[in-house]
Amino acid sequence: MRTEGFFEWFGRMIGTVIRFFVDLLSGVLGGIGQAIDDFFNGLARAIGMDVSFFSLFLLVIGLLLLYSGIRAFIRKSIIGGLVLTFLGLVVMSWLIV
Repeated sequence: MRTEGFFEWFGRMIGTVIRFFVDLLSGVLGGIGQAIDDFFNGLARAIGMDVSFFSLFLLVIGLLLLYSGIRAFIRKSIIGGLVLTFLGLVVMSWLIV
């Protein structure tokens, strides 16, 4: 009878510790997820685009094209810089609502 009380107490203690860590991780990861969501909503609102995976993907593609165009201008490749910058601007203009 005495050992049943000990094992019940020990099981409750382990369960409480596990529950504490699960709640802690849930809170931390939930906070990180909310921060990421707020970041993307603020970014989308500032640019004037919808918040979707496709829009964010196009944003990354457009920024990479603009970056490549600027690098081409730095390398003194005028035609390549113009083409890449124009393509980047076209992709970025699709995003603006």
